[in-house]
Amino acid sequence: MTIAFPTASSEFLKNPYPFYETLRAIHPIYKGSFLKCPGWYVTGYEETAAILKDARFKVRTPLPEASTKYQDLQHVQSQMMLFQNQPDHRRLRTLASGAFTPRMAESYRPYIDETVHHLLDRVQGEKKMEVISDFAFPLASFVIANIIGVPKEDREQLKEWAASLIQTIDFTRSRKALTEGNHIAVQAMAYFRELIQKRKRHPQQDMISMLLKGKERDKLTEEEAASTCILLAIAGHETTVNLISNSILCLLQHPEQLLKLKENPDLIGSAIEECLRYESPTQMTARVASEDIDISGVTIRQGEQVYLLLGAANRDPNRFTNPDVFDLTRNPNSHLSFGQGHHVCLGSSLARLEAQIAVNAILQRMTGLKHADSEWRYRPLFGFRALEELPVTFE
Repeated sequence: MTIAFPTASSEFLKNPYPFYETLRAIHPIYKGSFLKCPGWYVTGYEETAAILKDARFKVRTPLPEASTKYQDLQHVQSQMMLFQNQPDHRRLRTLASGAFTPRMAESYRPYIDETVHHLLDRVQGEKKMEVISDFAFPLASFVIANIIGVPKEDREQLKEWAASLIQTIDFTRSRKALTEGNHIAVQAMAYFRELIQKRKRHPQQDMISMLLKGKERDKLTEEEAASTCILLAIAGHETTVNLISNSILCLLQHPEQLLKLKENPDLIGSAIEECLRYESPTQMTARVASEDIDISGVTIRQGEQVYLLLGAANRDPNRFTNPDVFDLTRNPNSHLSFGQGHHVCLGSSLARLEAQIAVNAILQRMTGLKHADSEWRYRPLFGFRALEELPVTFE
C-alpha cells in the first residue's frame, strides 16, 4: 500500500497524529519516499526505543560531506556531538555533560526564576503577551547564554543565530535556509573561537571554561568546543521554547486540566511530562543502518535511512492507554521525547526545570488566561513541533 505524505499541508502541520496512526496501522516500520532520501518511518514505541538504544543504527550529519556549496555549515555540523558516533560522541558528551546534570540544573533555579518573573513583569500591565517572542524565547536565550558564558551584550545575536540555524537541521530545509546558515556558521565559529581564547586566558564559571578542561587526550579541539557551543545554543533555544509554548497551548485547549494544575501546582512535574508526550517538541530524529538489521519482521539494509517519529511513538496505543487524551496525572509516562540510549538529550533536566518554573509562574500570575486567536499556526518544520506564535490575554 502506497500513501501520500502531506508534510507541506497546513492540516498536517496542525495535527500530524492521524497520519502517524495511518502509517502505524499498516506497519510500525513503514518504507516510504516521503522525504528527499527514501527510508523507513518508525511509528511504534517499542521499535523506536529499540532503534534508539541499538548502536548499529548510526547518527549522521544532515549535510553530506560532498556539500561544497555549504561546506562551512557542513563542517560545523560534523563537529557537533549530535551527529557523532562512538567513541567521539562519548568524549564530546563527557566534557559538556557537567553543565547539565540534574544537580547543576537545579543550581540554575534562582536565575531561571528571576528571569521568568522579570519577563512577566514587563507584560503584566499590558493584559496580553505573545508567549514565544515576549517570554519563552527570551527566557531560553538568557538561560542558555548564561550557562555557555556568552556576555549579555551578545545574547541578542546568539538568539538570532539559533533561530536561523535550527532550519538547517530540519528535513524541510530550503536552499535559502542553507545559504543563510552557511554564512551564520562562519560568523558563529569566529565568535566562539574568540570567546574561547578569552576563556583560555581568563577562565570563568561557565561551560566554555569547562570544555577547555580535561585530560590532554580527551581535550576538545578549538573547533569542537566552538561547534559544541553552537549546538547547545540551538538546542537550548528550540526544545525549551517549543516545550513552554506547546505546554501553554495544551493547557488552554484542556481547561479542566488547566484548572487542576492551578489548584494543585505540585502537579507541574507530571504536567510537563504529559505535555512532552502529547506534543513532543522534537517530532523526529534520524539514523542510518550500519549493517543489515532485522527488526519487527522487516530487514533494514545497510546504508538505509531510518526516520524515528517520536511524536508517533509517544501516542502508540500499545504503550499508552488512551494516547490521544491529555492527562496531566498520567502515570507511568515513559515518553521518548528526549530520546534514549547514547544520544538521550543532554539538556533534558534543564528543559524540564525551565518549563516547570515558566508554566507555573504564568498560571499563578496571569489569571483568566485565554488564547487571543481562534487559530494557531505551526512553523513549516517536520522534525519539530514549533508554533509560529501564541498570543494570549489575561486579567
